[in-house]
Amino acid sequence: QGQLVEFGGGLVQAGGSLRLSCPAVSGRSSDVHWRGWLRRAPGKERERVAAVNTYGSTLYAGSVKGRFNISLEDAKNPLYLQMNNLQQGDTGMYYCAARDYGVVEYNYWGEGTQVTVSS
Repeated sequence: QGQLVEFGGGLVQAGGSLRLSCPAVSGRSSDVHWRGWLRRAPGKERERVAAVNTYGSTLYAGSVKGRFNISLEDAKNPLYLQMNNLQQGDTGMYYCAARDYGVVEYNYWGEGTQVTVSS
């Protein structure tokens, strides 16, 4: 962990919005195929939230579909996660991750940024 850095976490009331960002993998942008966001809620397993590949295909967890939007201009630019209508169940540590072509699991990770949604 530590090759990536997340920005934008914080405390927000339920119904509010936050935008997370994560710069590109330094010096390796052309090797990266998928970039995504994962989160770990207190007492729970880490789960995938959203992902996007270099062709623009996106994947979302069912719990965030319609509320979160992942975006990426190109491989050299930051990855964003726009989170709208946040709920208390969205509270957790959010991690930026990336994986190279030909790699099954994410092989670049950030240290995480905390998102806390209050009632």
